[in-house]
Amino acid sequence: MINELQTVVLSHDINEHNLSSGDVGAVVHRYPDETTFEVEFVTAGGDTLAVLTLTNQDIRPMLQNEMLHVRTVAA
Repeated sequence: MINELQTVVLSHDINEHNLSSGDVGAVVHRYPDETTFEVEFVTAGGDTLAVLTLTNQDIRPMLQNEMLHVRTVAA
């Protein structure tokens, strides 16, 4: 189960928001159906890239043995 404030991983690219599969976001709201979420994606500087309504098909929980990766995003 994915909960509010949990770190999640994007399962596919979302080009219109400059997001790539593997990008990390935070769940800021879980809807009552428990399969739909508002997820915020931010830069290391704290700038929000996007807040999107996604489903459990779009995101997955981050695993304890996974390593974060850094990439540059367009301004």
